[in-house]
Amino acid sequence: MNFQKINDIRKKTVDKAPLIHCITNPISINQCANGVLSVGARPMMAEHPQEVAEITQTADALVLNIANITDVRMQSVKISAKTAQANNIPFIIDAVGVSCSSLRRRFVNDFLELFNPTAIKGNYSEIYAMFNDSYNSSGIDADLSLTIESISKAAVKLAQKYNTMILASGKTDIVTDGKTVVFVNNGVMQLAQITGTGCLLGMLCGCYLSVDRSINALITACAVLGICGELSQTEKGNGTFFVNLMDNLSVLKNEQIEKLLNIEVKANEEL
Repeated sequence: MNFQKINDIRKKTVDKAPLIHCITNPISINQCANGVLSVGARPMMAEHPQEVAEITQTADALVLNIANITDVRMQSVKISAKTAQANNIPFIIDAVGVSCSSLRRRFVNDFLELFNPTAIKGNYSEIYAMFNDSYNSSGIDADLSLTIESISKAAVKLAQKYNTMILASGKTDIVTDGKTVVFVNNGVMQLAQITGTGCLLGMLCGCYLSVDRSINALITACAVLGICGELSQTEKGNGTFFVNLMDNLSVLKNEQIEKLLNIEVKANEEL
């Protein structure tokens, strides 16, 4: 995986202008929709149970996010996943909050009994909670005491268990298909100081999965958001940073990817 592959995936996304069906939360829905638009895709934010099957069937990818979960949204997530799976549409589930809520943990466990998502996303705490049933954390933020090594091993085991790809987001984003593990070292702490950037990362994954169903799509999403974060850093405050981030997502240049990309690839035997 190199900058040329990332830029190829980015170009394919712009050329295809894929429709991305996003079932997400009202906290981040606006930035998610704008983020999808910024990378050349088209967002559809439908979530009513009576229409999601119809919408998903026309989409090029489906992104499911269980933050701010409701009974209706849980119903819609399962309907859309069933439709995507039946129609060979790539889909990713963002397991927000499974490390701090037994409701969410049960829901995701049940979901994975029924469906085989193209990818599963979560922060370090969420991925580790899916691996270790006895692990719990406080809130939806990642547990800073968890190590890259422990999360990498957990992610590999989950990828193998569910026959899917795993993205564990954190200071270093970890991506694996159960065979290869990729560390994406791009990004800045300021990304964690505005709400919804984790949700936005999931949306970017959906955009790139619509043109490439390998771990390269997830790597591209992590690299693009991380590099845009680096380009957007400011001392003016989080509001200005967020505006800068949205601007850079829409004008990111190939040369900037080439200059700033910072990834490391390992076989799982090396962990």
